[in-house]
Amino acid sequence: MLVNQFSNLQKVDWILINSFYELEKEVIDWMANIYPMKTIGPTIPSMYLDKRLPDDKEYGMSLFKPMANECLNWLNRQPISSVVYVSFGSMAKLEAEQMEELAWGLKNSNKNFLWVVRSTEEPKLPKNFLDELASEKGLVISWCPQLQVLEHKSIGCFLTHCGWNSTLEAISLGVPMVTMPQWSDQPTNTKLVQDVWEMGIKAKQDEKGIVRREVIEECIKLVMEEEKGNVIRGNAKKWKELARNAMDEGGSSDKNIEEFVSKLMTIS
Repeated sequence: MLVNQFSNLQKVDWILINSFYELEKEVIDWMANIYPMKTIGPTIPSMYLDKRLPDDKEYGMSLFKPMANECLNWLNRQPISSVVYVSFGSMAKLEAEQMEELAWGLKNSNKNFLWVVRSTEEPKLPKNFLDELASEKGLVISWCPQLQVLEHKSIGCFLTHCGWNSTLEAISLGVPMVTMPQWSDQPTNTKLVQDVWEMGIKAKQDEKGIVRREVIEECIKLVMEEEKGNVIRGNAKKWKELARNAMDEGGSSDKNIEEFVSKLMTIS
């Protein structure tokens, strides 16, 4: 039992927990009964949420050079809420078969799409896919400024691996999701997106572990067109407002940070 690992702790003033992967519910409940625990976040740059810090526009680092002008200029030419933004983050690697299914699923959906395909992953694309891709229907780039993209009025859906950073950003900017989780915390995040927050849907794998093109096409159309999609899109807007309220002056996160700093100053 993980609780036993904490049983010999002496009195402490505060605890910082990063619950990446899994932290059993019994531990959280047990610790909350003994130590004061406060929640903060979502922790994305202020100008994409509460807008109280004008200089807080980015995280300050990027593993790859974003093709900002190219993707934003293309997005500016697209109708409102018409584009599927597709990204699997900086680490996930899809099998060649899955890349092919995803490529044709996007094309068959008949939706405009912006797809981030890292240069190391580009050889997995179907033969002639890029050559045959009409520029007005789709754009494939090696990296993009994701916050600026998700904030853009042309984005109607985010097809994502559901990494935690991407999930938080989609929540904070009110973008409904189609999820294709790969590993680590991503299946858990997907469960939250679909069944708890109800602002997205999981694209299901077949018996080989591949999400087929028909499923991808169906999920995109469900989120962007169908009646169930109206509920999903409405919930996405709701969570965007709740996220902003939490971080705004007087919000729950704002109050918790103030209380934590005040107590820390008293201790020091």
